[in-house]
Amino acid sequence: MKNYRVGVIGCTGMVGQRFVTLIDQHPWFDLKVVAASARSAGKTYEEAIGSRWKIDTPMPESAKKLVVMDATGDIEKIVSQVDFVFSAVDMKKEEIQALEEAYAKHECPVVSNNSAHRWTPDVPMIIPEVNPEHLAVIHDQKKRLGTKRGFIAVKSNCSIQTYVPALSPLMGKYPIEKILVCTYQAISGAGKTFESWPEMLDNVIPFIGGEEEKSEREPLKVWGKVENGVIVSAAEPSITAQCIRVPVSNGHMGAVFVKFKDTKPSREEMIKTWAAYKGRPQELKLPSAPEQFLQYFAEDNRPQTGMDRMLGNGMTVSIGRLREDTQYDYKFVSLAHNTLRGAAGGAVELAELLCAEGWMD
Repeated sequence: MKNYRVGVIGCTGMVGQRFVTLIDQHPWFDLKVVAASARSAGKTYEEAIGSRWKIDTPMPESAKKLVVMDATGDIEKIVSQVDFVFSAVDMKKEEIQALEEAYAKHECPVVSNNSAHRWTPDVPMIIPEVNPEHLAVIHDQKKRLGTKRGFIAVKSNCSIQTYVPALSPLMGKYPIEKILVCTYQAISGAGKTFESWPEMLDNVIPFIGGEEEKSEREPLKVWGKVENGVIVSAAEPSITAQCIRVPVSNGHMGAVFVKFKDTKPSREEMIKTWAAYKGRPQELKLPSAPEQFLQYFAEDNRPQTGMDRMLGNGMTVSIGRLREDTQYDYKFVSLAHNTLRGAAGGAVELAELLCAEGWMD
């Protein structure tokens, strides 16, 4: 695989910082550009971050002296130096949509962590192991944008990574009627640490703005189909979600209840399906793809956030406590690292998939 020159726009926030650390040692990607708001432009990355480094690994030496560019004002200069960009900007939805389309129209592919384009009908919203076939819609997006090479691809919301990966391998053989999920979400999902959010110590907040709507709608797009140049969301299953902020640094956990439509699989069949499942990233042996995408634990007290969030370098989804339920067919618990599998890591894996499948050429 050839090397690709990469930029990170929105490099100063927590997800942007995570992108920088993941690209630092990446075998395919070379970090050439960091960009943020005009306030940070002209400073070195180290100066722009100052004391606001939020990642548990040190700032890469290779990034420290890069001069931050203006993500909005320096588009032409940025795209001349990169093959594609990761987007983690913190702006209003309409501003993000305009900015990402501007990069795409400058013939620069955009792999976005943002939610702004998740409901643009011809923008694929990808969990690489689940719906890689949705990349086909990029052909139609390019026609709309009038581009030859530029396009936008996005990753899904971090909270749905706790249950969509676990349910997806089952759905082909065992259609699902309805899902109830409660997610218990880490403070890094809000871009916070305990130092910057001391109110979260010894506390639980039973509301995360917009999260429940995303958790109920986004899986249906992931499970949808490409038809007539757009992605048409699946009509079912029905999903209801409740999302809660808990005092954990990293790692979103889901308590999942599922009712199957016709045939109910056995517990043993579900565990066997999870253990055997491999997606396109595993077939291609992408650098960020975990060898074991879904890890089931037989122990009653697993998965645990502190013990299991870094399985597969933070890219494995952990599952446990599968048992029959009195009102649904089954219930289980699942865990995903929200800033790796759920955010920057998932976007990096998506970029790897796009490179391996020829979309970045």
